[in-house]
Amino acid sequence: MAKKTVLAIGIDPSFADFTTFPHLTPELIGQFIETQIEKLRSLGYEAESCLIDLGDTAEIVTTAALRSKRPDCVVIGAGLRQPAERLPLFEKIVNLVLIHTPYARICFNTTPADTAEAVQRWIKP
Repeated sequence: MAKKTVLAIGIDPSFADFTTFPHLTPELIGQFIETQIEKLRSLGYEAESCLIDLGDTAEIVTTAALRSKRPDCVVIGAGLRQPAERLPLFEKIVNLVLIHTPYARICFNTTPADTAEAVQRWIKP
């Protein structure tokens, strides 16, 4: 049986604004993301991340990842849902998921450190 595939879509940490979270850095967030992708793989999933910018190429990159990976589950990162001014980008990404992978489960993490738990709520490896 083929492994269940997971695509984690989030803002590339280099585009994030950490002024309200001075203890975080792009490098630290990147490590959290990679750790969660590796955790998903160790749990038996085929997992990849799709890191996007704040809008210039976000739709193109997301669409390409959705088409090439054909995920069973799509995780949409917390950085896409907050701050409020990202709402239009968040809506675009959710709608791209619905258009290109209508069969996929959608889940949401609360931090870059709980992605695996979000996936496990919806699909088993």
